[in-house]
Amino acid sequence: MDIFAQRLLAWFDRHGRHDLPWQQGRSPYRVWVSEIMLQQTQVATVIPYYQRFMARFPNVASLAAASEDELMAHWAGLGYYSRARNLQAAAKQVIADHGGIFPQQRDALLDLPGIGRSTAGAILSLACDQASAILDGNVKRVLCRYHAIDGWPGKREVEQQLWQLAEQHTPTSRFADYTQAIMDLGATVCRRSKPLCGQCPQQSDCQAHAQQRCQELPARKPRQVLPERHTTMLLLQNPAGELLLHKRPGQGIWGGLWSLPECPHDQDVKRWCRQELGLQLSQTELHDSLPHVFSHFRLHIHPLCARAQPAKGRIMEADDTVWYNTGSIHQLGLPAPVKTLVHRLVLTKESNT
Repeated sequence: MDIFAQRLLAWFDRHGRHDLPWQQGRSPYRVWVSEIMLQQTQVATVIPYYQRFMARFPNVASLAAASEDELMAHWAGLGYYSRARNLQAAAKQVIADHGGIFPQQRDALLDLPGIGRSTAGAILSLACDQASAILDGNVKRVLCRYHAIDGWPGKREVEQQLWQLAEQHTPTSRFADYTQAIMDLGATVCRRSKPLCGQCPQQSDCQAHAQQRCQELPARKPRQVLPERHTTMLLLQNPAGELLLHKRPGQGIWGGLWSLPECPHDQDVKRWCRQELGLQLSQTELHDSLPHVFSHFRLHIHPLCARAQPAKGRIMEADDTVWYNTGSIHQLGLPAPVKTLVHRLVLTKESNT
């Protein structure tokens, strides 16, 4: 066992996290769900989602059998919704190809939707106690600083170098502890900003610390200017006070979630609603815009509230569009900004009664 692993494990025994929900009753399934949720999302945010998710979907079979609406309702707010769709697709594949038993072999794991090299390594080490390196964002940061690796970790050649180092440092015993330890070190000590170098067990040999480069390593992704987009989201209520919701296609932004109808921002809303929804609007009121940032563009949402009723001579026929009671809307999977707009609407209604 090299000195890096020895120091890390000694630190973990005293300062590591030992009571995370997915550390209790460890199994490949529980670790897998946690690893997928933790992609692009911090531990503190994930914990309540994970607990609710596992209470409803405690095993592969329950996840595979869930309806899309229920799955998305339990995922809504975590973002990157393709992760949830891949989770269920993988669960169905485990049922079909592995008799419902989560595989514990690398090749079988990599064959499942949404599982890459690092996630497979985490499952094998944390749940199966097999020697298997990982390379998530926290590990990349620790290794980049310890070895003073230049270049953005997302570049192929830099990532390959980091994989070699990750495998080099992985010990020949205590695989689960080591994997959790290096993730904990990156999350709690070797942080992205304001790293706590004085508390780091690797400080004496850390090249970035010796060179006073901790703030510049790892190198940031080359910056790009996000394009700006605008849309008008419609909060339409019928005479019964129900809200019109539209289910988005399975693929693409917010795939499979329930959202609000969207009128192109450069079109007349009343004319669009009559032509596309068969609805006649009244009492229209435009509210302050709500910005929402995706990984590849910035969306400016312009919410418009209105009363709606069927337009003369028009019939609204769409299986993916429903009128929904706002009091029960929390049961549906809604994108975060849509949930915010609906919540504002409900509060406004309550204040007016």
